[in-house]
Amino acid sequence: MTVNGDQLPTGELTLDGLITTASNATFAGHIGSVKVAYKPVDGERPLWDFPDGTLAHREVAAYAVSEAFGWDLVPPTWLREGPFGYGMVQLWRDPDPARPAVDVVPLEAIPDEGWCHVVDGLDADENMVAVIHEDSPVLRRMAVFDVVTNNADRKGGHILEMPGGHRHGIDHGLTFHTEHKLRTILWGWVGQELCPEEVAGVERVVAALSDDLGHRLAELLTDEEIAAVAARCERLLRGGRFPEPEGDMPAIPWPPF
Repeated sequence: MTVNGDQLPTGELTLDGLITTASNATFAGHIGSVKVAYKPVDGERPLWDFPDGTLAHREVAAYAVSEAFGWDLVPPTWLREGPFGYGMVQLWRDPDPARPAVDVVPLEAIPDEGWCHVVDGLDADENMVAVIHEDSPVLRRMAVFDVVTNNADRKGGHILEMPGGHRHGIDHGLTFHTEHKLRTILWGWVGQELCPEEVAGVERVVAALSDDLGHRLAELLTDEEIAAVAARCERLLRGGRFPEPEGDMPAIPWPPF
């Protein structure tokens, strides 16, 4: 069953199982015939640098910003009660693993085109390998989205490869901090100019902050966090290029996948 953001399912949320690879309590479930992911606020692990009990709100705020961009990057995400209390619910997306968006390959096997070389490392057998990601418009847009939302956790596994080539981003609890927190695997375009559509997307977010998006974010984030979104948009438009890593924090999340 296909559901868009204007037709969110209602009714009883039934759990199908626990997703054991997630850092916070995350469940697969369904509402009627619609598959969803559910993250109760009570299952959020306390963090030293993010306020307790706010990750679900940040996930919903990330969806709101994705909608303002107009790029369908984040699956519909909302807040509601569930079997373990109030939390975030997101429409489930089944990825197509035929071609990963992010991969690890031997150094000598880096493709000549269509991919960006991000960083080198050692595999379990201490052989040199490279982390690469695809060089595609949709992944570039996700990188722009991550800059605006200050995403501190863009792992390779947080990118869902959809049939037909589209990509969805998930797990946006570590976003919207007022301090610089950008940690991502998508560093392949550092210093490159934003294309006209990317600039237009950021401009749409700026305009929406003074309208519906601003009202929605006011229910989810602090005034300081919303002001920081606007400041990051203005900085991105002023520079016109993908930013470089900055600060003392690692530029790539760990683990990267």
